[in-house]
Amino acid sequence: MEIFDYDNILLLPRKCRVESRSECDTSVELGGRRFKLPVVPANMKTVVDENICLWMAQNGYFYVMHRFDLDNVQFVRDMRAAGVFASISLGVKAPDRATVDTLASEGLVPEYITIDIAHGHADSVRDMIGYIKGKLPSSFVIAGNVATPEAVIDLENWGADATKVGVGPGKVCITKLKTGFGTGGWQLSALKWCARVATKPIIADGGIRSHGDIAKSVRFGATMVMIGSLFAGHEESPGKTVEVDGELFKEYYGSASDFNKGEYKHVEGKRILEPIKGKLAETLVEMEQDVQSSISYAGGTKLMDVRKVNYVILGGDNAGEHLFM
Repeated sequence: MEIFDYDNILLLPRKCRVESRSECDTSVELGGRRFKLPVVPANMKTVVDENICLWMAQNGYFYVMHRFDLDNVQFVRDMRAAGVFASISLGVKAPDRATVDTLASEGLVPEYITIDIAHGHADSVRDMIGYIKGKLPSSFVIAGNVATPEAVIDLENWGADATKVGVGPGKVCITKLKTGFGTGGWQLSALKWCARVATKPIIADGGIRSHGDIAKSVRFGATMVMIGSLFAGHEESPGKTVEVDGELFKEYYGSASDFNKGEYKHVEGKRILEPIKGKLAETLVEMEQDVQSSISYAGGTKLMDVRKVNYVILGGDNAGEHLFM
């Protein structure tokens, strides 16, 4: 198997079929709903909050609310009151099962539930999927994070409706340094590897550094792409604003960092400062335009046409550039 990541892959253009890139349809379907873009902000405290999630739902984008220091039941109530879909994150411990019990007893059924733990190929995830499916059978369950085809097969067999692929490739993740494990440095080939066995949607999580990486993720099997650093650092972002030498930054830290945990224990994340980028809505418009351009280069009219293109692997151990189907 060729090992590669986003920075050493380029997609090859096909004959353009549109008069204007604006004709290209970037939308994607997940869990019975159609969203404007195949991207979702990472479910992290410095990336999303209730206001951002509400705005995204109201404007046709997918979101996943984080699970830290949050009343999930109240969040679902608030989303219901606003007339939009609810998409929450849960762990695998007793309080998470209690949340499921409360939601079920109140008749509050979130449309999407993401089981969000660092090492998702685990019996605890299997049991949590079963618990959710028993109490809230109509919720679309995303489970992760995983890194191997074996894990994707298991999660799908356990009842997950989608799997989240990526262990430690994120900008604020230090899993590979702390543990020696993960997909950091080869996330795109891990995605390709996992997509080969998947029968349900895959969400590629981590390692995205530029808008072109969205198209690369779709090419190698992602239905949705979870992005942290590119979404952190906006005016609306919940991270703390910090001034350094007269320039404004926003805090961005990993979910497994001591900043998020409140203690230095089993730390696999770090804190960085992201330059403030302006408004989130403007970034999403730019992303849409860039993905439209990707589709046009793919010789397509809709998002999944990107899957039909060839690619080259650049540099590294490859003698020159090699063409693969």
